[in-house]
Amino acid sequence: MYGKAFAPEYQGALTTLSVNSSLVDVLAEGTERLREAERAGRPGEAARCGLAVAEAHRRLGHVEDADRAWKASYRAAREAGDTAAMAWALWSGGTLARQRGAFPLAWRLLGLAAELGERGGDVVVRGYSLAGLAETGRIQGDYAAVGRLHEQLLAEARKRGEARHTVWALEGIAQMHRNTGDHDKAYALFQEAAEIAERADDRRGHAWALRGLADVLSVRDGATERALELLAEAEATCREMNLSSALAYNHKMQGNVLYRAGRYAEARDRYELALSEFRTMSEPRGEALSRLGLAKSLARLGRDRAETAAELADLARTLERSGLRHAREMVARAQREFALDAEAVR
Repeated sequence: MYGKAFAPEYQGALTTLSVNSSLVDVLAEGTERLREAERAGRPGEAARCGLAVAEAHRRLGHVEDADRAWKASYRAAREAGDTAAMAWALWSGGTLARQRGAFPLAWRLLGLAAELGERGGDVVVRGYSLAGLAETGRIQGDYAAVGRLHEQLLAEARKRGEARHTVWALEGIAQMHRNTGDHDKAYALFQEAAEIAERADDRRGHAWALRGLADVLSVRDGATERALELLAEAEATCREMNLSSALAYNHKMQGNVLYRAGRYAEARDRYELALSEFRTMSEPRGEALSRLGLAKSLARLGRDRAETAAELADLARTLERSGLRHAREMVARAQREFALDAEAVR
């Protein structure tokens, strides 16, 4: 049985904030409380409030502000001698590093966060940090290494009745099944995640689950209109909560659904929108995936073969350097789709 979802990253004077609070509101209140704590000379409280500020900036796509905020939170926590707060700050920094495509840094910061969380006796930050490590490996396509960790974290979350963490783990496992071709298993897990998130009033988790369901319905069943309906529902949530990254990934998925349906001009427009959003928030993985979708759409709309080959080859090199193996395989499939294998390596 799961209780109502909560946001453990909203700490100190900010514990009354909801998991569904608008990020703009979180940022405003967090900044105010942070300044109050700093003026009062309370570094421990400043660290806790600064964490919410860092996370709001990160989710809004304010990369540089988020980077400054998590580091300031860590310094304040260290000054206060608060090991658990130090772990939370490192978790935020590691999550930001993954969002920026700095995977080695993400591994290091999240590993340190898990270690400090255990040392500080905070089981939640330890779990979130291990989840961050699992997600980093999943995004890089290293399913063998992190699949077991996802399952372990799912079992722990179920045991504690933590709806939000259960939803996260289900969605991660579902994504791996979807990417390896087990669409039925992926659909069942996304559906369970959506149901738990809805009952627990976790609107962010619900929006991500709807995105996953839409993807499977599109690729497995060709159910284009139903997939677009689910994405529209998720998009409304993203806009209401100012979930910039989730909104960009939603637009990218709309492009995927439209591309599969042969609606290439509409797909091009969605990919262009997503690409602009990802570039604004300095999200390299989303940018690369949007570039891939855009290149394929333009190719279908008659773009010169040499230009398509050059674009895909450049993407392949970018993804090779970044360590995004699954995305790199997607580029290779696109090169085969357009019979550009030979041209890509010239």
